[in-house]
Amino acid sequence: MPKTKFPAVISTFLLCFAFWLLLTWSFALQELIAGAAVSLAVALFSARFFIHEKAFWFFNPAKLFSGLFYWLCIFPVELIKANLDMAGRCFGGCKKVNPGIVKVPVELKSEYGQAALANSITLTPGTITMETTEEDGQTYYYIHWIDVTAPSGKEAGDAIKGTLEKGLRRVWQ
Repeated sequence: MPKTKFPAVISTFLLCFAFWLLLTWSFALQELIAGAAVSLAVALFSARFFIHEKAFWFFNPAKLFSGLFYWLCIFPVELIKANLDMAGRCFGGCKKVNPGIVKVPVELKSEYGQAALANSITLTPGTITMETTEEDGQTYYYIHWIDVTAPSGKEAGDAIKGTLEKGLRRVWQ
């Protein structure tokens, strides 16, 4: 079992405690103590899985604001567009459906960025990231898409990923 480094524990503790404060929004002393205790326990057991290198990189203001901008602006806009598209397909008699699986190249190098992109694609209606593969140093997603307009490659990637990958690139690279 690998040793957990102290900076990774502190970084994980700070993120967990900030999340605790956002969820409870209570600043009573007993709530703060309970949140600190739970956050420390989570950090001690999970820091080695979350933080692989550069424990405090996300505390960089540029990365933090890019992440907030992605999750508060870019992703919700893409989510609304996908929901409206699906509503149009459902209420239009489901005539505009051409399902299939496409192979899409991914430009993100970070494992966290790739996971965030795969989850973002899956969370938008009409697409599901089924598998991630790496071939000759290039990462690909196999995505089930409700309306295959391009069989694979860059065109399909641009249609599916839209601005999601560009937004995540600012955060994870």
